[in-house]
Amino acid sequence: MKAKLVPPIYQAEKLFSAKWFKSYALIAIGTFLVSVGYVMFISPNKIVPGGVYGISIMLHHLLGTPIGLTALAFNIPLTLIGTKLLGPRFGAKTVVAFVLTSIYTDILSALYGSAPLVPDETLVSCIFGGLLIGIGVAMTFKAKATSGGSDVIAMILQKYTHLPSGQLMMAVDSTIVLLSFVAFGDWKIPLFSWITIFVLGRVVDTVGRGFSYDKTMFIVSDKHEEIRDRIINDLKRGGTFLNGEGMYNHDAKQIIFTVVNPRELYLLEEYIHLIDPDAFIAVLDASEILGKGFRSLSDKVRDK
Repeated sequence: MKAKLVPPIYQAEKLFSAKWFKSYALIAIGTFLVSVGYVMFISPNKIVPGGVYGISIMLHHLLGTPIGLTALAFNIPLTLIGTKLLGPRFGAKTVVAFVLTSIYTDILSALYGSAPLVPDETLVSCIFGGLLIGIGVAMTFKAKATSGGSDVIAMILQKYTHLPSGQLMMAVDSTIVLLSFVAFGDWKIPLFSWITIFVLGRVVDTVGRGFSYDKTMFIVSDKHEEIRDRIINDLKRGGTFLNGEGMYNHDAKQIIFTVVNPRELYLLEEYIHLIDPDAFIAVLDASEILGKGFRSLSDKVRDK
């Protein structure tokens, strides 16, 4: 019986290989940025951005406990419980990530102090704290690690409720944010905290996908062959014909699906106007394009 081949993407990284060093460098830098965000922007303003660090920040301001050590005290049992209930999903990288974040946070707190970097500008702190934490979390994700905390709770809840993990994570974080109002009695704190969560989430998505200005186009025209010639011969781009059917009279339609950059978009719209002014065009932002003519999927997987 032949041994089952495991695709390279799922194989463990070879110890001390270039990819291994890259992964742990991403974790080291990412967790440091997360800690800077908490110490210089988030904690001094009592912002509670959900998760284990949200709880730790509340306890820090109420009881004087160190943020990093408190977060570590939550993350260790959560990881052990998660491993027992969900199986060994949490590898060494995740443990390294939450331990480093705790160490960095308490060392920075001792060296920097408790004053905000930008005094009396809570909104600025929300935005830039969320930006730094978001970049750091995205770098950690790129190393195939997680930060532990509320995502572990969400995965455990998902096992028993069968609800989407994203919704459960939002529910867990929102509950922690609302607890900040109970703890501090100030509605501005949860409101600012939700701003930070929003910025953090958007930054993680953007960094994770990368920046892209490419446009996806769907073109419906009876002169699809002439438009196809312009795309291939003038723009040197490819595309796909999709079979469609008109909703009104059930006529067969050929839909052109193609991806272009902003300069090519204006050229193609001009070409289409000359060929068929009555053509129907839908233009969408493409968050990521992988394949021939763009960055290859192999390059993306290799660079992770």
